[in-house]
Amino acid sequence: MTLEVTARSGLQVADAVATSLARRVSGPFYFTPDGLQAPLLERLAALVPTQNVVREDTAVAMAAGARLAGRTPVVLMQNSGLGQSVNALASLVLPYRLAMLLVVGMRGTDLDTTEENLVMGAITEGLLTALGIPAHRCGESDPEGDVAAALADVNAGRTAALLIKPGLFGWGASR
Repeated sequence: MTLEVTARSGLQVADAVATSLARRVSGPFYFTPDGLQAPLLERLAALVPTQNVVREDTAVAMAAGARLAGRTPVVLMQNSGLGQSVNALASLVLPYRLAMLLVVGMRGTDLDTTEENLVMGAITEGLLTALGIPAHRCGESDPEGDVAAALADVNAGRTAALLIKPGLFGWGASR
């Protein structure tokens, strides 16, 4: 498969995930920039209002407030931001059962072998397990089904994570 085909199919997956989220979730949609998820963020912003938040733990706190207001929030971040958000999750979101969807770019895994991301890449799924947050991997074959599975947990009152591997949306295709 050529890099051009990989990038094009990645954009199709990003579009499918964005459309599925926009159709199934009331929002709000908070994000911190993530190169892995840039195509998803771009497509999502064309469908629903999104809000760029400077810190991931702040985005999680804002999402907790949205949940208290009866909304179904989504926070899009890198896994390094998940690490930064542990206290907000462990002391606010989880004890008070403020369900939200975390869409987590999995830096330091798969195609992303940059040294500074490797440790977080290695521990992300274990960290989610330790927090009791179910993790769902988003794939190319059925991205809408993967979104639906993660949202089933959220609709049941649990915070859940949808994991985005490097390359899913075409990241790295231009390298």
